[in-house]
Amino acid sequence: MGGSVDTVKKNAEALVAATKEIGLEVNAHKNKYMTVSRDQNAGRIHSMKIDNSSIERVEEFKYLGTTLTNQNSIEEEIKSRLKSGNVCYYSVQNLLSSRLLSKNLKVKIYRTIILLVVLHGCETWSLTMREECRLRVFENRVMRRVFGSKRDEVTGVWKKLHNEELYSLPNVVRVVKSRRMRWAGPVARMGEGRGVHRFLVGKPEGKSPLGRPRRRWG
Repeated sequence: MGGSVDTVKKNAEALVAATKEIGLEVNAHKNKYMTVSRDQNAGRIHSMKIDNSSIERVEEFKYLGTTLTNQNSIEEEIKSRLKSGNVCYYSVQNLLSSRLLSKNLKVKIYRTIILLVVLHGCETWSLTMREECRLRVFENRVMRRVFGSKRDEVTGVWKKLHNEELYSLPNVVRVVKSRRMRWAGPVARMGEGRGVHRFLVGKPEGKSPLGRPRRRWG
């Protein structure tokens, strides 16, 4: 971890020096840095001195709409995407409940509006069973709004659809896995000099730390 911080500091100092040569100044208040480590203490807030300015160390930040954490955990990103998905869902729930729209059209609204918000950047996700369950719970809730209640033919009582009655509908986990596979193809065809290609086909050196490894894809 120390090496990575030294690299960040060296690069930051080079950036400050380069900007000064052309009359610009790096705003320390708008710049943060983060280190990714298995160490649970890696998230403690510190600051780094660059040219008499302090650059704050953070536990997480958003990059191109994706939440990155110092523990390289996908859990916070899933929470963030589901939160955004809920906002989108509530903004169109009147359409999903409308009797003027067909069920097929409502499903298209879900796929083209809500699902795109939830699955932003999903090509790099490594889902655990818990995260898959969270995604399915969200999707089932939206689909119950789309299809409404079902009347029991025997008792005549209206009831909500069970999960097994929703399995023939869009499956968010299958969509994630499909997008990951589609993304892997273009990455594999990239040149060896591209960083994302090295992450996909590269082999880590050294010894693995003690303990159960974290799940990854790629």
